[in-house]
Formats: sequence, C-alpha cells, structure tokens
Amino acid sequence: MIINCNSCEKKFVVPDEAITSNGREVQCGSCGNKWRQFPLKKEISNQIKNIYTKKNIKKTQINKKKPIRKKQREIDLYSPEYLAKKHGISLDSTANNLKTKSSINQKVSFGFYAYLLVLIVFLIFSLKLLHFFQGKVITLFPFTEIYLSILFEIMTNFFHFWRDLISSY
Repeated sequence: MIINCNSCEKKFVVPDEAITSNGREVQCGSCGNKWRQFPLKKEISNQIKNIYTKKNIKKTQINKKKPIRKKQREIDLYSPEYLAKKHGISLDSTANNLKTKSSINQKVSFGFYAYLLVLIVFLIFSLKLLHFFQGKVITLFPFTEIYLSILFEIMTNFFHFWRDLISSY
C-alpha cells in the first residue's frame, strides 16, 4: 500500500498487513507529521502497487546490494600450535614436553645490560692497571706523560662529581 503524508506530500510504501481495519498511527519520516491511517480498498491498493512495481523495477534492481562476505582467516587464532608459537601458551601436556625440549636446545642470551656492566668493569680495571704502571709507561713513551696526566685529572673530576651528586641527596 502507498500512503501520502498530508503535510509534505511524500509517498511511502507500507505493507498491506501493517495497517489493520481499525487503522494505525503512522509518522512521516521526512517531516515528522503524525496521523491515523486507515486501509485503502484492495482494488485501489493493488492498482497502485502494480503501477509502482512496473515503474520502479529497475530502481529496486539497482538498489539491491550484494551481501558482503568477510574473508575467513587462514590461521585459527585459538589453535594450540598458534598459541604456543605466538604467545608461549600451551594447552596440553604434549605442548609442555615440546616446550621443555626446545628450551634445552635454546642458547641463553647475555643481554645488553650485562654487556654494559662487563664493559664498565673492563674499563675500570684497565684504568687502574694503567695508573699502577704509569711510571713505566712514561719512561718507555715520554710523550704520553701529558695525556696520562689529563686522563687521570678527568677521572678524578668525574669521581668527585658523582660523589657530590650522591651525597647531596
């Protein structure tokens, strides 16, 4: 059934079963006007329906959209293999056995901070060793006296700076 809005003259298609013999309150989707709609005679509504369908067959065919299908994942995100590989989560005892065997064969990494600590210890050791043999190095290489005195003065200033910084807090 096609009904018309009384105020804006807009036409709407409503199923015949939606409006009973007692009538139904309807509202215009365009202007918001509300009114009570009673059913039209079947002959008139069928004629209007036939005319509407013949004229708008092409429009309805164009307006039909194809359903969008989602692409399914190739990998099951909840499979035990994927969870074990990606997140380290094992769901059964066989995965635990595989994990323990693979952890035995894995190489243990030393880490950045461990390398940094070893480097600092090595530098301190070499500077203390150089300070201990400073006299012998100067007798063998006399031009290094200025460089060594500047190096040890910088180290002394650095030590005093950190000591004052720590003691101030």
